[in-house]
Amino acid sequence: MSVRVSLVAAARSSALLAERFEDDRPLDHAGWHEIQLTAHTLLPLGAAELRYCSPTPRSRATGDALGFAPMAQPALRDCDMGRWRGWTLAEVTAGEPAAVNAWLADPRSAPHGGESLLAFISRIGGWLDTRPACDGFIVAVAEPSVVRAALVYALKAPPSTYWNVDVRPLSTVTLTGSPGRWSLSLEAGSR
Repeated sequence: MSVRVSLVAAARSSALLAERFEDDRPLDHAGWHEIQLTAHTLLPLGAAELRYCSPTPRSRATGDALGFAPMAQPALRDCDMGRWRGWTLAEVTAGEPAAVNAWLADPRSAPHGGESLLAFISRIGGWLDTRPACDGFIVAVAEPSVVRAALVYALKAPPSTYWNVDVRPLSTVTLTGSPGRWSLSLEAGSR
């Protein structure tokens, strides 16, 4: 038995350089516009037996705008960034350059007092591994960081790979498999 999990990155809530750690802002105008432009290609994912989303406002709004009516999953929340929550990377780097370097270099490091990268990837992997293996189809709208963590976990890649995966708003990736045995599934699209 295997399950197919399609992960959709939430639409944007701010310009890339203005993104904040654990950003709780709703979709911005550009995010709504992107949904309107790509919704027709993502609507078929709404046929999934189970539809989930990260508990963030933009993930919920993206899922709702696509007609998925997703159920929020606390396990799909963004990485806990501790005292850096709400700050941009540039702001944190200006104030704590050594801490940022440690965080980027060591996946076990959590100088912000929150969750380490390794713990975050493991948490997202744990969510994947507890999906019902019923030859079914699942869709989840999540923050780009969650999609990156799921890919690193599924491919059993080194945690540092996380920093090399670019997940753009409304991009989709599909994983197939069962607990501990995931494969990346690339499908032809009509975009």
